[in-house]
Amino acid sequence: MARTIRSRITATLAAAFMVPIVALASGQARAETVYNIASLADFTGPYADIMKDQTGARRAVVDWWNTEVGKDLGVRLGIHEYDHRYDAAQVASLWPGIKSELNPIAALGVGGPDVAALQERLPDDKIPMIMPTAGYGYAWKPEPWIFNPRATYAHEAAAFYDWYKKEKGIEGPVKIVLLTSEASPAYVDIHHGMEKYAAENPDKVKLVEAVYAEVQPSDLTAQFHRVLRNDVDAIQIQTNTAAVVAAKRALQALSRSDVVLVTSSHNGLSVSGRAAGGIGVFEGDYEVYGQAIPTEEPTDARKFYESLGKDHGLKAGWNIATVMGLNQTLVAVRAIESAAQEVGPEKISGAAVREALLSDPVTSQETFGVLPTLRYSREAPFPVEGLSVNIGTVKNGAYSITAEDVPVPQVNKW
Repeated sequence: MARTIRSRITATLAAAFMVPIVALASGQARAETVYNIASLADFTGPYADIMKDQTGARRAVVDWWNTEVGKDLGVRLGIHEYDHRYDAAQVASLWPGIKSELNPIAALGVGGPDVAALQERLPDDKIPMIMPTAGYGYAWKPEPWIFNPRATYAHEAAAFYDWYKKEKGIEGPVKIVLLTSEASPAYVDIHHGMEKYAAENPDKVKLVEAVYAEVQPSDLTAQFHRVLRNDVDAIQIQTNTAAVVAAKRALQALSRSDVVLVTSSHNGLSVSGRAAGGIGVFEGDYEVYGQAIPTEEPTDARKFYESLGKDHGLKAGWNIATVMGLNQTLVAVRAIESAAQEVGPEKISGAAVREALLSDPVTSQETFGVLPTLRYSREAPFPVEGLSVNIGTVKNGAYSITAEDVPVPQVNKW
């Protein structure tokens, strides 16, 4: 598929009522067909503190695309937010009205409740949903209508351990403890994924134990005192910031600076550092995920973010919530762009957007380095090969990137 417009734009630096309107482009009036994107959000639930940045990034990307790409295609995108409080029942309740009001050609999700509520509905509604998060084993099904830009949390952790084993010269497997909770199916799913990977790769990872705690634990000292009697290299935490802070406090109380923490994006070092009173608390710990790391280093992703602030009204800070908003919206608009070139600007549908995702890669260059190159297939809701992760750390009190483009190994379905 030709991408002349996309290639040119990238090299230089979404009212789904299908009603043509008159707009100015290149100094001349021309017709634009307007489509809607449904932006699912959590303004009053557990992620309310970061949602303003995530939705702000979504809107800025849409504004950028309308200005730099859509006007040349004859397409304009609208984006509308709906607060579902990170609750699957609320998502299910809101969705019929969203569909009726907007007739969206794509939706942007937040996390597990969106997947749980809409996974069985979207194939009938013919509307693809783009997520910002890693995937889930229970959603690992063929013919997806929900798309993750990242593989599962187990994939990302496995990539870290491959890198860490080589980086530290560890002979034998990296010995890990998994801190998790039964409060969320996604958390339990991570345990199952790591259990499967460790069983099939005993030379790489040994899962010493999975410690189940409250979703927001206050004191883990007793649990860690018991489990750390074993030889442990790392504690993997892909749940929330409260768990990360409690784990670090327990390690400090036990004087175990030799054991590192491994976190993900939504509970990474910078957000956990704010909760702990300073990022320096996590000296020598790590975060790993398949998207750009929002450090102060002058990456392409950082430059794109700065351009959105300068030219497209982005007020959000340079943080992980903003990066997650960027990642999913860039995937969505690039797929819409491909669909417009394939079926024509007046004939874009949700089915056409999905087909574009399945047939046309979204390259890292096209997302300004926010994501690695994504090649979706009909096998899974995320690319099953060719993905990579970035690894962040705290070194000498500073938040920094320690490794980029670390390949994700094969992880079999569980």
